[in-house]
Amino acid sequence: MSQPLAIHPHVLLPSSEPARSVAAELYAEIAGAPIVSPHGHVEAALLAEDAPFADPAALLVTPDHYVTRLLHAHGVALDELRPPAEPRSIWRHLCEHWPLLSGTVVRLWLELVLHDVLGARVAPSAATADVLFDELSERLALPEARPRALYERFGIELLTTTDDPADDLRHHRALAADPDWHGRVIPTFRPDAYLDLSRPDWPAQIEHLAAAADMPIDTYDDFVAALERRRGYFAEHGATSSDHGVQTLATERLDEGAARRIFAAALRSRCDRQEAGAFGAHMLDEMARMSCEDGLVMQLHPGVLRDHHGATLHAHGPNAGADIPLRAEFTSALRPLLERYGTHPSFRMVLFTVDETTFSRELAPLAGFYPSVYLGAPWWFLDSPAGMLRFRRAVTDTVGFHRTAGFVDDARALCSIPARHEVARRVDCAFLAELVCEHRLSLAEAATIARDLAHDLPARVFRLGGG
Repeated sequence: MSQPLAIHPHVLLPSSEPARSVAAELYAEIAGAPIVSPHGHVEAALLAEDAPFADPAALLVTPDHYVTRLLHAHGVALDELRPPAEPRSIWRHLCEHWPLLSGTVVRLWLELVLHDVLGARVAPSAATADVLFDELSERLALPEARPRALYERFGIELLTTTDDPADDLRHHRALAADPDWHGRVIPTFRPDAYLDLSRPDWPAQIEHLAAAADMPIDTYDDFVAALERRRGYFAEHGATSSDHGVQTLATERLDEGAARRIFAAALRSRCDRQEAGAFGAHMLDEMARMSCEDGLVMQLHPGVLRDHHGATLHAHGPNAGADIPLRAEFTSALRPLLERYGTHPSFRMVLFTVDETTFSRELAPLAGFYPSVYLGAPWWFLDSPAGMLRFRRAVTDTVGFHRTAGFVDDARALCSIPARHEVARRVDCAFLAELVCEHRLSLAEAATIARDLAHDLPARVFRLGGG
């Protein structure tokens, strides 16, 4: 027997009164606020081409490693969740394993998308898989389910993409030149592949960078100049931030002679791992220096061991869901960089972590002193109702709300964007309601903060037109 799919109006709000009513009132004030997405992975090509989504598996399963990694953990081979696997078969895997996703934020996101975006009223199951697949496929073929129509329906004000420095940004240019397009999609400068000398493909990456910058890269000084040129190109196309993911955080600056020597050795494939690490730390400092000059907000995401399973990387490439958090350290690692740039009037850094032990011990105190440092939203494995509440409870006593950067969805699937923002908004309203009921905030002040967290803070911190 099929089960109904329904979203309770008080989902994620406090379980008891009066906090539940306060949270519901706060949420009603911001439920329709425009979505600002300052860090995401939906590609500009999706909106530039505006092609219909082929089927529900292509929309909700295949592009979302949050979904595929959980199905893989329950025994579904990744080969069975990606093309050339048949879409109906991929969808069946999700439906058959639906009960095993109970309690996860992935299940909640999917429920919100299925119910609120796609109009499904029957829960996925082995028995309903084929009926749902056919029903949702019909809806996805309608004009109102195309990417641009969904962008407008979701109330997205701005969407950022994450882009290679050598990308020509042709899809961003196509959108900007299209008289029928009225949204705003901007790139983000992500140079990780060019700063890590230990990558086997690093020499090839430098060739790509040289071609994109239209200049030879024969020396370290050429390399720095090419990165500066490409940052300028991104800024000309609307970029307001750069994004940096490192496994181990370090920001110790090399003297220029050492940087030139290591870079030259790397071009000859004669750079050892220790030198590569030192060069990477130096280049993070260089990225901060460039941020002081060009104003790009520096997002920093340390502490993840990418592609933990080598066979999966070999078979499926990166972003297959096999990334695992590490213990993180910020205080000592960032001190050299913040000594130089932490009080610079043009510098701004947003720190993210997947190690929640750093919330109150390191991140909040850093943001509580340095005017350049903001705390990013709970990210990746912490992007959940419980993780968000732990974050607010850990940092608010020290830095309040306005040293945080609001919510970022970090989404790869377009339809998950409104679901993730809804979860974050409801959780923030639940937390604010507690403070109202404890008489630490007035209802009016809590409503203002809720709006700040949902919209105004990300727009302002990421310099999206708000300073």
